Amino acid sequence: MTQELLLSRFYADLISVERRSELTALTYCECSKIFFNWLSSERVKLADVSVNVLMYFLLWRRTGGIDELTIAKDISALRSLGEYLVRCGMWIENVAQLLERPHASHSLPKVLSISQVDNILSSIDTTKPLGVRDRALFELIYSCGLRVSEAVSLKIENLHLNERIVIVCGKGDKERMVPFGEEAFLKLSDYLEHVRPSLVGKRVVNEVFVNYRGEPISRKGVWKRFKEFNAICGIDAKVHTLRHSFATHLLAGGMDLRSVQELLGHADLSTTTIYTHVENRFLREGHKKYFPGHKSSNSENGKIDSDV
Repeated sequence: MTQELLLSRFYADLISVERRSELTALTYCECSKIFFNWLSSERVKLADVSVNVLMYFLLWRRTGGIDELTIAKDISALRSLGEYLVRCGMWIENVAQLLERPHASHSLPKVLSISQVDNILSSIDTTKPLGVRDRALFELIYSCGLRVSEAVSLKIENLHLNERIVIVCGKGDKERMVPFGEEAFLKLSDYLEHVRPSLVGKRVVNEVFVNYRGEPISRKGVWKRFKEFNAICGIDAKVHTLRHSFATHLLAGGMDLRSVQELLGHADLSTTTIYTHVENRFLREGHKKYFPGHKSSNSENGKIDSDV
């Protein structure tokens, strides 16, 4: 069996049998392709792979500059690949199950201030058709806290303008209903009425956001456009930072953690709690900046009046 055919069947198995999302299946197949190419360069047959071989592969990946989080994803991919190879009779046992996932460090997500978000969105030139699309796209991502994959796969039938609601298909094909604000409503209405019809023409395209050819916009296309707007504003951020900012701004406004979890589509509340740490950091920084503490007018020569 050729490598291309094996990867194709593995992808189909991930989608139909393991019920993985399309994004996860593509990620696992990409890792498997790298693994197969490495085996070929090392002249190791797939049938002869042992846990030691897998460890050498991961060590090669690590020394190549791959971080712990990616290594953890590689291990998950190899485990799924091993399960598939066992079912196909190509492996007797899944040796990848013996691999231990590294404990990746979870740093606090980067968050933009409201003014920074405004600066990025305002930098988009809406005198051009694609600018109108971009403004609607990024307004919706921020207003709903969408992942890039959720935004590019959003269908027309799941966009309810009058109700100000979108039905989002998230990880594991789980659907959730998310409201969006007035600004996003105005930008979306402008895009859908004046720009999208001219881009799509007479073709039937289910996705809301399309590129200049009238085809569904890709994740890479979204990342590229956002990077351009970052450069204009002098801000270093990723599209996903809008999602982090959405969650943090909601918590700062007083929304409860469970509601934020539902809006983000997190299966586990513990995933959402990281934003409470971000918000606490903002509170500490704000307190330090605006609360005078002992630097009061009652102090003389560095001493504070003990009778106060």
